[in-house]
Amino acid sequence: MVHVLSSRVLVRPSDPERSRAFYGTALGLEIYREFGTGPGRGTVYFLGGGFLEVSGRAASPATGTLQLWLQVADAAAAHEELLAHGVEVLRPPVQEPWGLIEMWIADPDGHRIVLTEVPADHPLRYRP
Repeated sequence: MVHVLSSRVLVRPSDPERSRAFYGTALGLEIYREFGTGPGRGTVYFLGGGFLEVSGRAASPATGTLQLWLQVADAAAAHEELLAHGVEVLRPPVQEPWGLIEMWIADPDGHRIVLTEVPADHPLRYRP
């Protein structure tokens, strides 16, 4: 069983500034963190504990605009478990230049899902 510790929904907007105004101002979501600079910067908002609802039926195929970010305790163990369950792994666990260990899978509709391990010495684990 994959033990998910945290989750996040990734939105790839057509107009990032308009989307930041919507989520930050119109909805009033508090900012968790920001990264990068300029109009291409990223903003992560608090969204409670994080949920994923699976319901209804899609009328058309997935578009690739939705991705899920799931934090796991051990990416290598998750990789082995997922392979054992016949899940297609798009990319096995790799330590990224920013220090996180990430692997990619997709759900049956093609929605991309990143499973991320935050190493014990990574800055996300502590506040300076």
